[in-house]
Amino acid sequence: MPFEGFASQDFDTMAIEGLEPRMDALIATVRPKLNALGEETAPFLSALCGEEMYPHVAKHARRTVHPPNDTWVAWGPSKRGYKALPHFQTGMFSTHLFAVFAIIYESPNKIAFADALADNMDMVRKELPGNYFWSTDHLDLRGTMHRDMGRVQFEELIRRLKEVKKAEVTCGLRIERNDPVLGDGAALLQLVESTFEKLLPLYRMSF
Repeated sequence: MPFEGFASQDFDTMAIEGLEPRMDALIATVRPKLNALGEETAPFLSALCGEEMYPHVAKHARRTVHPPNDTWVAWGPSKRGYKALPHFQTGMFSTHLFAVFAIIYESPNKIAFADALADNMDMVRKELPGNYFWSTDHLDLRGTMHRDMGRVQFEELIRRLKEVKKAEVTCGLRIERNDPVLGDGAALLQLVESTFEKLLPLYRMSF
């Protein structure tokens, strides 16, 4: 199916009570859209990154009791999986859609990225849009806006990546669930791709 965007009801699935009912709704309504987004964005990302980028839609297979608070599609350079590697993600909580660059806690690339970020801090502070968000926990709904990330905040992020085993880093765009762009598949696809283009320097710094 072609990617047609997301509807308000898609975000409502993330508030359904119970693991099985929420997963049934995700599989029926949201997952096909994530699959479509994944397939349509993969060629763009492959060309952008200069290597094959494979889409991986979250299955939440390890969950046995608690329903997921978010769901996503991730793109990474391995067909086998993405969690151990720097990657791009688009997904949703009940409140918003996100399009981010991510290194999560399983990845050994955290140290390399932290060192590169320290060396390129001024460039990163200058080049990224002010309305992007940074977080050291991909489940944190708050994060810090890029415009509020001064040298002290970046130094603390770098320290956590080096010293805290479960520290992560995500950076990118949040789109509130009532934004009309979400219902326009072509416009949303263009916005996601332009976001990843702006985040490409972070991806390249992580290897």
